[in-house]
Amino acid sequence: TQRTSSSRFACCRSPVSYSMRVLACVRFAAHKGFGQVRLASTSSQKKYVDLREDRAIYTTDPINYDEPKFDKILIANRGEIACRVIKTARAMGIKTVAVHSDVDSNSLHVRLADEAVCVGPAPTNQSYLRVDKILQAVKDTGAQAVHPGYGFLSENTHFAADLEKIGVKFVGPNSKAILDMGDKINSKKIAAAAKINMIPGFDGEIADEDMCVKVANDIGYPVMIKASAGGGGKGMRIAWNDKEAREGYSLSKQEAASSFGDDRMLVEKFIDNPRHIEMQVLCDKHGNSLWLNERECSIQRRNQKVIEEAPSSFVTPEMRRAMGEQSVQLARAVGYDSAGTVEFLVDGKRNFYFLEMNTRLQVEHPITESITGIDIVQQMLRVSYGHKLNISQKEVPLQGWAFESRVYAEDPYKGFGLPSVGRLSKYVEPNHITGVRCDSGIREGSEISIYYDPLICKLVTHGKDRATALARMRDALDGYVIRGVTHNIPLLRDICQEQRFNEGRITTKYLPEVYPEGFQGATLTQEEEETVLSMAAALNARKIARSKQFKNQSRQQSTYVDPYKMTFKFVTEIPVEDRESKKVAVAVSFHNGDEKEARVTINGKTVSISGDMNLAQPIIDLKANGKEVTTQIVSKKAGEITVVYKGTNFKVKVLPEHAVDYVKHMKPKPKLDLSSVVLSPMPGAIKSVAVKVGDMVSEGQQLIVIEAMKMQNGLHAAKTGKVKNVTVKEGQTVDEGELLVELE
Repeated sequence: TQRTSSSRFACCRSPVSYSMRVLACVRFAAHKGFGQVRLASTSSQKKYVDLREDRAIYTTDPINYDEPKFDKILIANRGEIACRVIKTARAMGIKTVAVHSDVDSNSLHVRLADEAVCVGPAPTNQSYLRVDKILQAVKDTGAQAVHPGYGFLSENTHFAADLEKIGVKFVGPNSKAILDMGDKINSKKIAAAAKINMIPGFDGEIADEDMCVKVANDIGYPVMIKASAGGGGKGMRIAWNDKEAREGYSLSKQEAASSFGDDRMLVEKFIDNPRHIEMQVLCDKHGNSLWLNERECSIQRRNQKVIEEAPSSFVTPEMRRAMGEQSVQLARAVGYDSAGTVEFLVDGKRNFYFLEMNTRLQVEHPITESITGIDIVQQMLRVSYGHKLNISQKEVPLQGWAFESRVYAEDPYKGFGLPSVGRLSKYVEPNHITGVRCDSGIREGSEISIYYDPLICKLVTHGKDRATALARMRDALDGYVIRGVTHNIPLLRDICQEQRFNEGRITTKYLPEVYPEGFQGATLTQEEEETVLSMAAALNARKIARSKQFKNQSRQQSTYVDPYKMTFKFVTEIPVEDRESKKVAVAVSFHNGDEKEARVTINGKTVSISGDMNLAQPIIDLKANGKEVTTQIVSKKAGEITVVYKGTNFKVKVLPEHAVDYVKHMKPKPKLDLSSVVLSPMPGAIKSVAVKVGDMVSEGQQLIVIEAMKMQNGLHAAKTGKVKNVTVKEGQTVDEGELLVELE
């Protein structure tokens, strides 16, 4: 192996196969941070491999290695966004410094960086939000610039200004632009002066709950209560009446103080049933500015995005141009000089209204990179150094379609997603699928804790059109293996096959309208239910047959019966909570004794299940009557197997016929009276306790506020009664299902 003086190429020659040289060279160059590899065979064949695509960075803009650049940057963030910035910096030949809390010391972003500095304990206000410690890390490592990612200090004007004072570049907009746009109250004044379409609202800060109620009544319900310095769905509540306005103001103010250190609040008219569409802008320090097409972000829960796509199926070319021009107009009005996002609410008549401007790299930026071929992080680093944008507006393409699914460690069956914690005991990303990009900051063995956002991965798919990109997303979600924590893939997968979503008929009310009773898992047709039962029965028969084999042993063949020539008879069912489930008799045999060809008789039909039924593999690709099905085995127990079908886990009871009669003698577990207790819906920390033993409470009264992953949730009494027991106090951490308050 040799490294040239330009540090651009890695060359590998050895007396092994060409494919092995390819593999060795790519691995070496990826480890060393090269951007490009030249592969040469003994026959003088030459091949150039761009490692940026291997690093999941979508760009058609080649890196100019002769262009001046930073030698070293510090990333003031963690998780997937820190990894994302490191990958582009490596490709550009820039060294990186990671900062981390003590619990993140073995995290992926720390391992990827060239250097790492611990900045404090787990709580964000003692580590990632400590400006003084991060500034010290900058000085100690000699970093020339700081990329803040998103969240944390990315929109902190004081941090940006402090960096400027010590001669270190902030990879983002100037502090004045952050101040102007980061303050929601001030940003609306600037946007109005720049003649941007505006939402009706109160032009000023809301001082207290009483003022919030008064302003809300003046504007007219519903209203949006949100933090002036907020973003990412935090510090935001919708109120439909005075009671919700008071409670929403209180909770949002606390969230804002915890997440942003700024609890100023504002109130504006809530546009019912809109679309949320945003425009990516990119500006430099020389007066040049671009808009990079729109992103549709309407699928949301608790004002946080779930699935995004680019472009939007609702936006016409004329509307796209108008939104883009207004976005650039606003950026110029504040002297913007980096990547940013202008967000709009859009009504059914395609009228769009300014919502806010995010003065940072947006979470969902990968889908814009996918359809434009522009590496936004690379451009941010170039612009921060002082270079001009190297592309004009007419050169910005719109190539194909892209989707992003935010894969969270959340339970989608609880309010579309309450946080889950735990260790990833098994983790396999679907990178084997064409057009898939996984932006993650974790790996197998990583810990999802209560201290940080529960994002596991931003799963991105790209295709020539919407249908292709969406089909790839369905395949990617089916092939994504996550064990150890509860995750929201069942919800994401169900959305991807839902009719309204496939037709593009979406608004910010999509989730409550499509799932009025909350998400209950995939709903199966009779044919799909028979497919699930047949797969489970075939896999269970394969397990039993394998256990009956005697390999590597000398036994008399006359006493041996080939289990793959036997017929296995089961009674199957998919248990359903609160009602009796249907029991279905099935018979499984293996065609000509072939372990890869099962024939399942069910409801008078024969279902063919074929494929490699390797019970040890995390992903199993099968065919059910010729139709391709990707499944996973989550668990195998005696008489029970849990399989994944279309993203949802189905626990299937597969009992031998003779065992069924014994089941009726097993008593079910008694159910807890949940009306008399308040249980923790998720792991978290108790922020406040509003009652004590002996207090009388009314139905719906807020008793506890719990915080997890920087989000606060109020817990309420299910009935009127007297408090019998309070088991927690403020600041205490609790687990999911833990008893908090008990009523008499």
